Amino acid sequence: MSTQRIIVTGGSGKAGHWIVKHLVESGYDVINVDNRRPAVALCRTIIADLTQLGQVVSAFSPHATGNRAPYAGVIHMAAIPRAHEHPNDEIFRLNSQSTYNVLEACGLLGIKKAVIASSESSYGICFADKFFEPRYLPIDEAHPQLPEDTYGLTKVVNEVTAAMFHRRDGTQILSFRIGNVVCPEDYAGLKTRLDHPEDRQRILWSYIDSRDLASACRLAIEQDGLGCEPVIVAADDTSSNLPTAELIKRYLPGVKTLKHPLPGRQSLISNARLKSLLGWKQQHFYPFD
Repeated sequence: MSTQRIIVTGGSGKAGHWIVKHLVESGYDVINVDNRRPAVALCRTIIADLTQLGQVVSAFSPHATGNRAPYAGVIHMAAIPRAHEHPNDEIFRLNSQSTYNVLEACGLLGIKKAVIASSESSYGICFADKFFEPRYLPIDEAHPQLPEDTYGLTKVVNEVTAAMFHRRDGTQILSFRIGNVVCPEDYAGLKTRLDHPEDRQRILWSYIDSRDLASACRLAIEQDGLGCEPVIVAADDTSSNLPTAELIKRYLPGVKTLKHPLPGRQSLISNARLKSLLGWKQQHFYPFD
C-alpha cells in the first residue's frame, strides 16, 4: 500500500468526492483542501481560501498535512464549475487566481506533479451566445479554443499558466479538458431525457463518469515524464442512444470534415490522447437499459 500523499483541491465537490474516494481506496494518504467540508468525510479536510497564496502554501505544507510522507502530487479541481452562475469578474478572479496559487505552491514546496481541471468548455461551443459547429470531428486537443464566455476563458488562461510553471519549475502538469461529469446518482434522471437529444447538443453529447475521471487523475500522478500538455477526458461513447452519424446529420450538418469514421455511438470528442499517454481504459458506460 502506498504511503505517498496526494492533495486534492475541491475534494468536497461533485467530482472531487469520487476522486478522493478512488485515491483513498488505492492506498494514498489524501488531503482535501477546500473552502467547505464534504458531506461525507473520506479523508482529512483543510479549510482554505485558494485565492490566497499564503493559505495555499500553508495548507499544502507538511506542517499542515500532519506528516512527512512524500508528495505524489496535487489534483486541482476547486473552481466555480460553470458559466453564468456568478459575476464574470468573480469567475475570472477565482478560477484563474486559484490555479496560479496552486501551481506556485507546488513550485515552492517541491511538488513535482499536478493535474488541473480544464474543460471541453474551452472550445467555446458550450456557452457561446449563438451555437456554432466545430471545425472538424472528432474534436481533439488541436482543435481551436474559441471561448466567448469567461468560464471558458479561465480554462484557456489556466492552461497557459500551467505551461509557464512547467517551464520555470519543471512541474509535470496535465490540463484535463473534462467533459460533462456524470456521477452514478445522475444516470436515472438523464435517462428520462433520452428522447430529447437537443438537450446535450452544446456538449456534443459527451460525458465522463466520475469514477473514470478519478482513475485518469490517479494515472496522471503515477506516471513520469509526461511534461505539460492538455488531455481530453471523455468517454468512448456518447450520452445519446442515437447513432453518432445520425447526431451529426441532424444537429451538425455543416461539419464536413471527419478525421476518421465514427461508427455506432462513438464519441464526437476524442480521448485517444488520454489512452495513449496514460493507458487509461473506460470502465463505466452510459446505461440505457
